[in-house]
Amino acid sequence: MSVRLTDAQRLDWLQLIRCDNVGPRTFRSLVNKFGGANAALEALPELLRKAKGERAIRIFARDDAMREMEAAARRGVVFVALGEPDYPAALRAIDAAPPLIAVRGDLRALSKPAVAIVGSRNASAAGLAFADRLARGLAKEAIVVVSGLARGIDAAAHRASLASGTVAALAGGHARLYPAEHAGLADEIAERGALVSEMPLEWEPRGRDFPRRNRLVSGLGLATIVVEATRRSGSLITARFAGEQGREVFAVPGSPLDPRAEGANDLLREGASLCTRVEDVTKAIAPMIDGGAPRADLFGEDAPSGRSEPLWDESDLFDEPAIAAPRTQPDHEMSESRKPYASERPERDDAKETVAALLGPAPVGVDELVRAAGLSAPDVHMALLELEIEGLIERHGGNRVSLALST
Repeated sequence: MSVRLTDAQRLDWLQLIRCDNVGPRTFRSLVNKFGGANAALEALPELLRKAKGERAIRIFARDDAMREMEAAARRGVVFVALGEPDYPAALRAIDAAPPLIAVRGDLRALSKPAVAIVGSRNASAAGLAFADRLARGLAKEAIVVVSGLARGIDAAAHRASLASGTVAALAGGHARLYPAEHAGLADEIAERGALVSEMPLEWEPRGRDFPRRNRLVSGLGLATIVVEATRRSGSLITARFAGEQGREVFAVPGSPLDPRAEGANDLLREGASLCTRVEDVTKAIAPMIDGGAPRADLFGEDAPSGRSEPLWDESDLFDEPAIAAPRTQPDHEMSESRKPYASERPERDDAKETVAALLGPAPVGVDELVRAAGLSAPDVHMALLELEIEGLIERHGGNRVSLALST
């Protein structure tokens, strides 16, 4: 079933995900609470009015969202929403998958099974040669190679698989490629493969954006191969994400005398699978390819136009349960008493204070929080949503929350 957002819904999603303090988990919370991105945008001003945090929170302007979408179109960049058929199945399955990805290139590259190859920027000649061999071998097996467009191993893996299509995950926006010297390589990738970013089009990548990019690299692949990595390499972050995402982690052994091999050798000691040939990888992922990937669908309200009933439950999209109960009628038929903020409860601020007092830096399950607070689940979820908008809490996998480290 081909299900896609309308242009207006896609703009709603872009505007909502670009709002301050709205990341993938907050996006999910807002959409599940209010029934759709448009309804969440309408509810945000009231949520922010009640927020007591000192941090200034800005709702992304509709005009700015339209300008970004128009500028993206001029660059050949399209926005693909979580649940649409062009959204990568492997990425969809990770915790806190990006609700919206910006893609330049051939969308068909995102539908094929993929493996990530990462490694040192200051790679050895042997490491570059082996990355080249791995990438070419995977390409012959119709497996897309994913990497992060960085110097060294990443670039070698991309170049070796250009002919069959390769996918690059970006730390910044499509208009701010890093490193800039790889602009030509990016153009070549776009011819048969794809470049993927979750950041605004003009976003200049900063240090903290690269781990976020690494989670996309690992999330796009069924497995991650670390060719060379020092003990402080960002490639080890990619490997850690891959393990947390339930993906296979491979490491290429290296000389104990070469610091560039220390990180990969450590991974092997810690239980990573040995990779000395492409068959090591293809045999391991064959069951995943043969079994296929589960299909995800769009949020209830953001179903195709022309239908008055949601086609699916929003909770199908996420590992964590949806906040709001499934809707049984479209928004235009919703009774006044069910609309957001139609009947405010006077104890809401007290509920938020109670919930905040129970939270600490260690993540705790929301179900446990409901029991400890002695409040109803809807009151606790609303309190958490308001705290999240204020930037006071962080959400974690397994439906857990904690106080934000910066508070």
